[in-house]
Amino acid sequence: MKRKVKFIFSFVILILLCFKNIYAKELNILSKGEETAKVTIKIFSSLTCPYCADFHLNILKNLEKDFLKNKTLKIEHHAFPLDLAALNAEKIVRCGNNMNTKFKLLDTIYEKQRQWAVGTDIGKINESLLAIGKSLNLEENKLKSCLADEGLQDEILNERINAQKKYNIDSTPTIYINEKKYKGKFFFVSIKKYIEKI
Repeated sequence: MKRKVKFIFSFVILILLCFKNIYAKELNILSKGEETAKVTIKIFSSLTCPYCADFHLNILKNLEKDFLKNKTLKIEHHAFPLDLAALNAEKIVRCGNNMNTKFKLLDTIYEKQRQWAVGTDIGKINESLLAIGKSLNLEENKLKSCLADEGLQDEILNERINAQKKYNIDSTPTIYINEKKYKGKFFFVSIKKYIEKI
């Protein structure tokens, strides 16, 4: 059943790619840091991807501590959902009232990934995602509205389609630093040294 759902999801993305007018400008990318920062790191990730969670929690957080305070780094989260559960998780993230809340939702969704991103029952997965949203004081009705919001869904899928078109993403997480694909080791020390050389 899980393979079937992933196949259908991938098929829908493939159909959307056939229509040029579906491409949207990157208007609502989640970002933190100064617009004038010397280094911009773009992370293309799926919220059900365990490697993405590891990168976010164990590497990106340390990069933030080292570079955000001195205003040399801007961080962008680019949605690249690989399945319906990841798509719905992105909807919950976008349900935040401001950028700070959205990043708190993103943090918590990754922290609790092993609890909610399990099984194939999308109803149960959605209930777990709603619980995460409510734990950060978002109203249940608003969260449910976000899950049902087709416009929000289109925005997220457009973001993925644009990423596929512009950056040729073939796995998650994929990292671009100043518009150049990072091909080094996915260790904090390795990425830190890469950034320091820029």
